Amino acid sequence: MADSRAIGIFDSGLGGLTVAKEIIKRLPDENIVYFGDTGRVPYGTRSRETIQKYAAQDESFLLKKDVKLIIAACGTVSSVAADSSGNLPVPFFEMVTHAAAAAVAVTKNKKIGVIGTSATVASGSHKKEILRLMPDADVTAAACSLFVPLVEEGWYASDDIVVTQTVKRYLEPIVKAQCDTLILGCTHYPVLIKAISAVLGDKVSLINPGVAVAEAVAYYLGKYGMSNSGNAEPTHSFFVSDKPASFKNQASVLLGEEIDDSKVEQVDLSSL
Repeated sequence: MADSRAIGIFDSGLGGLTVAKEIIKRLPDENIVYFGDTGRVPYGTRSRETIQKYAAQDESFLLKKDVKLIIAACGTVSSVAADSSGNLPVPFFEMVTHAAAAAVAVTKNKKIGVIGTSATVASGSHKKEILRLMPDADVTAAACSLFVPLVEEGWYASDDIVVTQTVKRYLEPIVKAQCDTLILGCTHYPVLIKAISAVLGDKVSLINPGVAVAEAVAYYLGKYGMSNSGNAEPTHSFFVSDKPASFKNQASVLLGEEIDDSKVEQVDLSSL
C-alpha cells in the first residue's frame, strides 16, 4: 500500500539540507518537507533542556504538515535530545545510531573517529553506540567548531589553504589515534569531505550520516509498505524560522541545487 505523505526533515539550520540531498537521491519519488530553525541556530552551544524544547517544537511543526516520518537531520539533536521523540505518532530517525552502525561495518582496525559540534562530542552518544555494537572499539572524538562557519562562508575547497590548515589542525587527534574510519557528526561536514579526505588520505573511510539514514529510511518504507507510488511529480517544500534571504546560496552548497528564496516560507514557532 502506497503512502504519499511527505518525509519530514528538520535541523537547527540549513546543514540538514545535506541529509535532504541524500534522501532525494536515494528516494526520488518521495515528497519532502524540510524545516530549518534558522532563527535559533546554532543548537550546538545550547543546554540539553533547550535543545529538547527546540526539537519538540520542530517536530510539532512537521506533524502539522502530516508527514509520515520525521528525520532529525541534526547531529546535536540526535546526540542530545533523540530520547525526547518517544511520544511521536510517526516513526523517528536520528543520525547517531545509523552512522555508528555504518562505521562499525567498515572499520578494519576498530579505531573509529567522531567529529561534531561541542554538544555532540560532549554527549558521548556516538561512542556509546559504537561500543554497544563493538565493545572493543577505540573511539576518538574531536569537536570542530570552525567547520560550520567555513562551509557557510563558502570556504570548503580542498585546495584552499585556510580550509586545509583548519581541517588539519582539528583532525590531529584523529590522525594521532590512527583511526581508519571517521564519522562526520555534523550535517555541514559532508561539504568538507574532499578537504577532510585530502588530509586523512583515501585509506580512511568517511561516514556521511545522511547516506546512512537515507538507506535506513528506504529500508523502513519498503518493509512497511509506506513508499510513495511515484504516480505524481514529488514536491519538495522548504520552511525556515528566520528570513529566507540566504537560503538560495546555502542550498546551492548544501543541497546541490538552487532553490529560489521566494519558494521558501518563513514560519513562527512561538505558538508550538
